[in-house]
Amino acid sequence: MTRDFDIVIIGGGILGSSISYFLGFLNKTKKIAVIEQAHSVAFHTSGRNTGKVHAPYLYNPEKKKMFAKAAFHGYEMWEEYSKIKNIPFKKDGVIEVSLDERGTKVLEKYLKWGKQNGLQDNDIKLMDKNELKKIEPEIKCESALYVYRDGSTDYSRLTHEVMQDSKDNGVNFLLDSKVSSIKKIDGKWKITLNNKQEIFAEFVINAAGGEAIDIAHKIGVAEKFTDVHFRGEYWRAPKEYNNLTKTSVYSVPEYTDYPFLDPHWIIRVDGNCEIGPNAVPVFSPYGYNKKENIKEFIPKMLEMINSGAIKAIFDKQFQELAINEIQSSMSKSKMINRVKRFLPKIDPEKIREKGTAGIRSSVIDDKGQFVPDAILEGDSMSFHILNYNSPGATGALPFSAYVVNYLSKKGMIENESSDMQCGFWKFSEIVEKLAL
Repeated sequence: MTRDFDIVIIGGGILGSSISYFLGFLNKTKKIAVIEQAHSVAFHTSGRNTGKVHAPYLYNPEKKKMFAKAAFHGYEMWEEYSKIKNIPFKKDGVIEVSLDERGTKVLEKYLKWGKQNGLQDNDIKLMDKNELKKIEPEIKCESALYVYRDGSTDYSRLTHEVMQDSKDNGVNFLLDSKVSSIKKIDGKWKITLNNKQEIFAEFVINAAGGEAIDIAHKIGVAEKFTDVHFRGEYWRAPKEYNNLTKTSVYSVPEYTDYPFLDPHWIIRVDGNCEIGPNAVPVFSPYGYNKKENIKEFIPKMLEMINSGAIKAIFDKQFQELAINEIQSSMSKSKMINRVKRFLPKIDPEKIREKGTAGIRSSVIDDKGQFVPDAILEGDSMSFHILNYNSPGATGALPFSAYVVNYLSKKGMIENESSDMQCGFWKFSEIVEKLAL
């Protein structure tokens, strides 16, 4: 069956679904579809994370300016949306701890970044170990950054609600539909799904997450970039640890120049606690198991060898880091002991159950450097959102409004109104808040 659409969004994660939300309100006369290869939205990274609604203190306001702005305003939007949709949302905060003088200097930098990104004095506070001990007696550290404006929710449930709102505005969701090929024919995109079904689109928005680079390359866009994939694994703590701390605890990462974080002590929105994630190099955006990684090993290695990623692979610090992360996957105690450094009461022998793993895809440029911010590339018929990583879920709603407005201003799509009420928010007010 052939179907024609004005706009097709590739990717039914929290980003693609959020873009469809605003397009649905602003383009009620246009035919819009979201293509998702899984059987449900938010099946991969969007539903396989800690559920944290991040305050923008970890993000350099110069290098990750848009991420930081979107996270800041995304917090209040998800809080409001969760309340209306009756989805759990807890303003439970997070504590970033330092174990030495070097780490304390990093916390001082995070404090500065947080305030530059919009946090107020009552949102974030740097304290010494004695002050923290009065609040969290089980934490061992030299200093801590207590971030009060940080929350927890369920992004999978939120994405399903966003999808339903989009459907109510006439957006089609084509699930279980993998893009086999995409070609430009007679001024339209011919998109083949599952090697058999064909649909046509006037304009394509690539929000495919872990496959965004692959989709862009099929169209001939962003060819100087490649991506590398990292599996983040978790261990579930037994119920006896549920009251060990009042809030989640992060530690200053050992390698601040790479997109890896040491495992955290995570309190989820349902009260259960986990340790994770690590960052194990894998060969597929769906490399949850050995079979998938073996299948994709040779194609991915050939791609990386012929790109800037080869420079990263031979970087000694990157190699050391990758080996450490692989070891943390092979050894439960190695991973859990990272958290035991600041929560000494944890006994690795009592932690026996693995949590859900998720995969993060990071983009490397032709110089072998990890790209710190989102990449937006497009032409008259397509637009590509690449390297959309943490705090991607937190900022998905406002960032999506920014994208839709950007496409309209560039003349790539034509919105029926820029002053429309989009559900619970006025579109123009969201865009104004994100103005750079």
